[in-house]
Amino acid sequence: MFKRLAIAIILLVLIVGGIVWFKSFRDGMIAQYLSGMVPPPVPVTSEKVQAVTWEPGLEAVGTAIAASGVDLSTQSGGLVREILFKANDTVTKGQLLVQIDDSSEKASLAAAKAALGVAQTEAARAQTLSERGVSAATTVESAEAQTEAARAQVAQVQTALDDKRLTAPFDGVIGIPQIEIGQYVAVGTPYATLQDLAKMRVDFAVPEQQLALLALDRNVTVTTEVGDLSAEGRIIAIEPRVDPNSRMVSVRAEVENVSGKLYPGQFLRVRVSLPSEANVIAVPQTAVSSSLYGDSIYVIRAGETAEDLKVEQVFVTLGRRSGARIEVLKGLEAGEEIVTSGQNRLTNGGKVKVDNSVVLAAPAGE
Repeated sequence: MFKRLAIAIILLVLIVGGIVWFKSFRDGMIAQYLSGMVPPPVPVTSEKVQAVTWEPGLEAVGTAIAASGVDLSTQSGGLVREILFKANDTVTKGQLLVQIDDSSEKASLAAAKAALGVAQTEAARAQTLSERGVSAATTVESAEAQTEAARAQVAQVQTALDDKRLTAPFDGVIGIPQIEIGQYVAVGTPYATLQDLAKMRVDFAVPEQQLALLALDRNVTVTTEVGDLSAEGRIIAIEPRVDPNSRMVSVRAEVENVSGKLYPGQFLRVRVSLPSEANVIAVPQTAVSSSLYGDSIYVIRAGETAEDLKVEQVFVTLGRRSGARIEVLKGLEAGEEIVTSGQNRLTNGGKVKVDNSVVLAAPAGE
């Protein structure tokens, strides 16, 4: 009985020990196999860090306005007899645009001129009689006063007649007519808009912290929202006060509208050019990875062989942005090679393979 129990216990110990040994042996072999596996290098694109000439600028958004632009209004009431322009016509200064019925003013002018002629004749007769000693000096003075009054009446009627002729105050492009032939218009009725599109002004605002960087005649570049049109110009005015509500400073620039495709009221992106700076470290913005720990860039380090390349994650201090590049204030030196795309699969110390024949898509958030 005891002999059988001892045999059973020995067999149980052997079985359990065998299972434990097998599991330990299997885990050891798996660990040994995995330790011998080396992950393949990650393909990336790279760029040599260089000290460049930095062209800083101030970015803002603005609104285009015409250098000369007005809403044209009637100067005198009456019936519209002629409309001598069409929408989008290019007109010149002094060109007749609208003719208001002026038949009454013409008749009044003819009567005023006739009265002037009579007054001038009477004045000449009084002067002749005075020279002969037949008329008193007061008669001559009265005749001359009547002549001046008649001349003033002619000028007044002529002004009223001219007010019936609506002309262009400057060269420009005229808009859609707001009146019709035969329509009665009162004084001040708008009949069209006139805009000089040869030169455009752009109003924009910058924070008060950037006020010291602004100066008259500083170059600006404006682009449309879709980026298919740009124009060059300069700052012509800076508001000498800061808005106490927004803490912004209003600025006005003037740009050449060579293409004629900038229109008043259009939304524009403005860049004010600042003096160039030499020996600035700037890298593509795609090279920067941002996390809770800060901004970092992967720097490629040489290994034991020329093909054995590894990366080191270097935390950097960033500065200004300009287009697709960003300034690095601290953390990089000229001559180092950095990863510009493909870093979403990288870890510190990981192996890489540089392939600049293609541009790898930067992951979202880089």
